[in-house]
Amino acid sequence: MDKDEATRDRRPMKARPFLSAAGAVLLSLLLLAVGLLWTMNRQSPLQLAEQPLHLPRAARFVPRDADLSVHWLADPGRLPAYAQAVAPASQRRDARDGARQWREGVFALAGLQFGLELEPWLGEEVSLTLIDGDTNAGWVLALTSRDNDGARRFLQRFWQTRSLAGTDLQISSYRGIGVISGQGALVGHDPQPLATALIDDDLLLVASGRGVLEQALDVSQLPDQHQLGDQRLQRQVAELGEGVALLTASPHALEHWLQLPELVAQRDDLSGLVASLRPEGSTLAVDGRLGFQQALGTDPWPGLTDLTASAGGHARWLAQLQSPARLLDPSESHPLAQWFAPVLEQHLADQPAADAVVEADDGPLLWQDQPEGWLLATRPQNPARDAVDARLQEQGLTRSELEGDGEVLSVWTRLVRQRGRQPGVDAQLAVAQVRSSALNWWGESLMALAQRQNGRALQPRLNQWQELTASSQPAQALLLADEPARALLGQWRPWALLQVMAGRPLQDQVRGLAVAIDVDRQEQGATEIPLHARLELG
Repeated sequence: MDKDEATRDRRPMKARPFLSAAGAVLLSLLLLAVGLLWTMNRQSPLQLAEQPLHLPRAARFVPRDADLSVHWLADPGRLPAYAQAVAPASQRRDARDGARQWREGVFALAGLQFGLELEPWLGEEVSLTLIDGDTNAGWVLALTSRDNDGARRFLQRFWQTRSLAGTDLQISSYRGIGVISGQGALVGHDPQPLATALIDDDLLLVASGRGVLEQALDVSQLPDQHQLGDQRLQRQVAELGEGVALLTASPHALEHWLQLPELVAQRDDLSGLVASLRPEGSTLAVDGRLGFQQALGTDPWPGLTDLTASAGGHARWLAQLQSPARLLDPSESHPLAQWFAPVLEQHLADQPAADAVVEADDGPLLWQDQPEGWLLATRPQNPARDAVDARLQEQGLTRSELEGDGEVLSVWTRLVRQRGRQPGVDAQLAVAQVRSSALNWWGESLMALAQRQNGRALQPRLNQWQELTASSQPAQALLLADEPARALLGQWRPWALLQVMAGRPLQDQVRGLAVAIDVDRQEQGATEIPLHARLELG
């Protein structure tokens, strides 16, 4: 072997250690970069919205028949940072301060100061239970600790501070757990009874009285009575997917707290509501299951046929209704009819011409409220024009046909006597109708009817519809712009409570609201009606 060949043979041998070392360095750098990115992503406030729902350990202390329970599953300390991250640049400071103030207000309802008493040690899971009964009515707040000493130190300071303010303490043991209770308050606050118990050094129960706290400790020993042992609830939570909060509500709470209509809330077969809250940027998404103990005893509601594909309009709000005539049938016992019929009847009371169309329509129905007047879209041959014509004639209206622009326009008018210098008779338009190959259009005025060709103006409502139906199968849906959404929320008691906790009005931050009710489904002999809502904030 000559000298050159020996040199060539040695080069690969020398190169291998170099390449191995370089590869090791590159792999280390790659793993370090992945680790840093993973850590940054985990610490990002946007991670608040990306976590699977689950029942927390505190659910063991929540009775299945509790009036209302709320499990918050995200770090409360990161809430202001999330609100700041998703807000427009010009509103980030206000969004952060508003979220911080809302968080302080929530804990203040329980007589706790988040910044001074809770922030240094509070963990990611917080649960609140409301119990409304003849005995032991009150609330229980469950707080997790990031370490084994945080909750204990808080408990010592909590009762020491209140003892110095004049609270008489009672210390005892119940089911092997230390319970401290007393009635008093900090200086400048009204006295209120409180009781606490520390579970395994990292779960603190704070209650509105000793009796309700002992009831929670009793329930924790009985798997067939607490939420954590409820297999149906576990399944519902898994189906709801991701979220930062989980809510359960009894029929009583649905009526008195969430204002579900009495006719539905007082049904003997209603079991309650399970719902999740999930932030998606500046939108709050709510998904729920309204549960019934057995089959409804009436035909399931059919799914909705979407009529928006060829629709236009200038809608302040838009509703898509399946089987509107069935909704208005007084003999119908389905919960959807019991829920929506009173709302529809109230809205149609001063719109008799629209009522004539809606009551005769088997659906689907696309209903828009516009500045120019109401606009309805139905299937080409439904409802039958003769059936609508008969109803409108009963209201004193007369039908006429007008031809122009390649289409036939049907109008219903009534004769109205004119008064003044030139008395006479004028024909007042009540309904205008035109047919197309895809839809049958009915309008309160010619201007309202003309908006059916304005696809661009309807795009904001269509965007709401697409986001709402991405993961749902609606039987009924309502899409609202900012002003009607604010008006609707302004009548809802929980919205008023949220504004009290925030310490300021929230109406101006509402940009829109979309609500959908899915078709009912059977689950292990029971019935569930899925609910969906998306509240747009900005």
